[in-house]
Amino acid sequence: MAEAILPIRKIMKTDPAHARAPHDPRYKQGSAFVVDHYCPLMEASVPLVSDLVLHSDVVYDAVTTSRGNFFRLDYHQDRFARSVNLVRMKHPFSREQEAEVLHNLVAMTGLKDTLVVWMVSRQLKGERGHAANPDAWESQFYAFVVDYPSLITDEQRIRGIDMIVSEQLRISPKAVDPRAKNFHWLDLNMSLHEAGDRGAEYSVLPNEDDNLTECPGSNIFLVKDGELFTPSSGCLEGGTRDAVIELCKDLGIRCHVTDVPSDQLRQADEAFMASSAGSIMPVNRVDGRLLGDQDGPGAITTRLHNLYWERRWDGWRADPVDYDRKVV
Repeated sequence: MAEAILPIRKIMKTDPAHARAPHDPRYKQGSAFVVDHYCPLMEASVPLVSDLVLHSDVVYDAVTTSRGNFFRLDYHQDRFARSVNLVRMKHPFSREQEAEVLHNLVAMTGLKDTLVVWMVSRQLKGERGHAANPDAWESQFYAFVVDYPSLITDEQRIRGIDMIVSEQLRISPKAVDPRAKNFHWLDLNMSLHEAGDRGAEYSVLPNEDDNLTECPGSNIFLVKDGELFTPSSGCLEGGTRDAVIELCKDLGIRCHVTDVPSDQLRQADEAFMASSAGSIMPVNRVDGRLLGDQDGPGAITTRLHNLYWERRWDGWRADPVDYDRKVV
């Protein structure tokens, strides 16, 4: 009998290992940190005239917890530090202070399964005429925690989603470096609207050479003849992408990080997206073509998906949250 894909949202809602810890009811919907103080999520705000809002002058990262454990927090902190450096920002906190804020935010909510997002934005201290002076800017730190959202439902996970290769091109890495995780999402959002117009649920964007880059908020993988392929450029170096590559090594599955032409995805046996906010997300159809000539996630996708969660729940690359910690 073929292995069935795990319904992770159902497990998170029903398994006692995921039960919420005691918490202040003010943080029922989530928690936040704004510049220099903690607050309930729905009380967090940024000024409308900030450069975060007006110019999307911000880099961010996102990590998840499950069963009360951060997954690969060191990886995400390393990537965030690289993002800050790539866009020439200054981080107002040390690495240790950053980790303390993230741990505190999760503990305040009592949630075991969360999405944790943090960011650094630049704000001009003086008049706009001084914008070319690096010393005219100051950095501000924001973070928040919410219940693990999952980009797709269990129903979509079990049947696989329908995807298009968008006609919308991804912003060139010569213009905005995708390795610096950022909020420049207009091209990504336009591709999602296109997917809806074409009767699909998700999109992947090509570059000007018709090689795949990434999906909105996710990396893309395809399976052909038992081997995996994922784009080598024009995309974020995702944490779940990196975890999939590690799993492939452990399982003896070849994974090619290389240029991936759009037609290669259309002719694939299997495909899936990968992101912290959705984990491994099976694709069923691409541009209307049923992958592998059968409905539902393929065998390799299912194996990687289930192993990913089984290892996480066994403590893979875990950093435990102390829910009894006192937040000052």
